[in-house]
Amino acid sequence: MATKIEIAAVGDILMWQDQIQSAKVIGEMRYDFTSMFEQVSPYFHHADLVIGNLETTLSGREKHYQQRNKRTGYPMFNCPDELAHGLHKAGFDVVTTANNHCMDRGIAGLKHTITILNQEGLSHTGTFATKNDAWQPLIRNVKGVRVGILAYTYGTNFLPIPQDHDYAVSLIREAVMVRDVKRLKPLVDIILIAMHFGYEFHRKPSKRQERLARMLFQAGADVVLGAHPHVLQPLEKMLIKDDFGEKKMRYVIYSLGNFISTRMMNNPLTEQSIILRIYATKNEKSAYVYHVSALPTFVKRVSQDSRIRFLVQPLPRSTQDIHLLGMRKQILQHVLQHGIQAS
Repeated sequence: MATKIEIAAVGDILMWQDQIQSAKVIGEMRYDFTSMFEQVSPYFHHADLVIGNLETTLSGREKHYQQRNKRTGYPMFNCPDELAHGLHKAGFDVVTTANNHCMDRGIAGLKHTITILNQEGLSHTGTFATKNDAWQPLIRNVKGVRVGILAYTYGTNFLPIPQDHDYAVSLIREAVMVRDVKRLKPLVDIILIAMHFGYEFHRKPSKRQERLARMLFQAGADVVLGAHPHVLQPLEKMLIKDDFGEKKMRYVIYSLGNFISTRMMNNPLTEQSIILRIYATKNEKSAYVYHVSALPTFVKRVSQDSRIRFLVQPLPRSTQDIHLLGMRKQILQHVLQHGIQAS
């Protein structure tokens, strides 16, 4: 008898200073991020596994969580530890941590992030506190379907990884990634790869993104989840026979965009995203992804308690507002190609 599972995946979870300030509990020295995700939480709790890209560190209390690298000018992120609780309560099971901001508070911040995620019970991969951890792939047993998850980043914004911690961040190194996928393949039924790659604010993938996705599929991956461009890029499916002799449909979304963020570069597309729903099945002979769909979302600003709050709002088919219907159509037209459906 076949087992079927639903995996929900989202893109960058960013926390700028305005967002952090909006989560501060008035009159108290604590933060509450749960309201940001209340409207999408039912979709997450319906899924069997929920994955997102945590593009901030959780490095402890600071006066200014958003800083700037004086040498490069890049923003450097940190967020109160309470974000982990907000994500877990919303329904997240896994966060990937390999991205260009994972070293924003140095190796100490990277390790503190891992500690907080462990305390909250959130699984994670992409950055590692010990060499032994780096050798242990993340495998989640979902109703009997073994899902393997790997994560890689193109870099760390020129912030150095200490030589004695060269294992701490999974970098995009082609030979290493192929080795990792092939080692993982016999241990699992489905392989998801989170890739932090591409060019910021570009709505189409680069040739390198396309080549890396095909390389990972050839090695045995089933789904590639892209992040970093901060805007949505297309979703594609392709029938590929891998090095293990399995011929099946593989899926890549080159960028899932910003799941939650403030508007970046005055570009409204940086506040639009999707929840990617991945449906997989396993029987006695094989396991494979048989369908994917996309539920559009956007970051809504609302005025409450004399300040702006940030809410991730879904755009289901039942949306009645003409403006929101237009936004839903715009998102889906750009992302969905090759016969893939909307949620």
